Amino acid sequence: MGIRLRDVPTRLATGAYILHSGFTKLKAGPEMAAGLHGGAAAAYPALQSLPPEKFVRSLAIGEITVGSLLLAPFIPTVVAGAALTMFSSGLVGMYLRTPALRKPGSIWPSQAGTAVSKDSWMLGIGLGMLLGAAEDGR
Repeated sequence: MGIRLRDVPTRLATGAYILHSGFTKLKAGPEMAAGLHGGAAAAYPALQSLPPEKFVRSLAIGEITVGSLLLAPFIPTVVAGAALTMFSSGLVGMYLRTPALRKPGSIWPSQAGTAVSKDSWMLGIGLGMLLGAAEDGR
């Protein structure tokens, strides 16, 4: 199982977006690191013990890895889809665990949550890749 032609557009779009985000986070200053860490640690309390700079560097490396897997044509879609699904599941989990990102009593995003709610699309893309690879394997 390799890469299907129909997966190329989604792999390019999501891979480039995530890769760029990772490289941007590598340059994060203390303020950006503290903000990203604070949001993540509020949703996932286990992250509170990690220093903000180390958290952001780890996040950046994770994003660069996922973006690279998506962009590399020799990486099977099932592998790239699994990486995207795991990565975006964590982001969607953060969205669902942070009430300020959603309208009261709703799953729909508040003004503050609009930027994070797009991660649900990446989860859908990752799951679509996995389902497509499973269908192709039959």
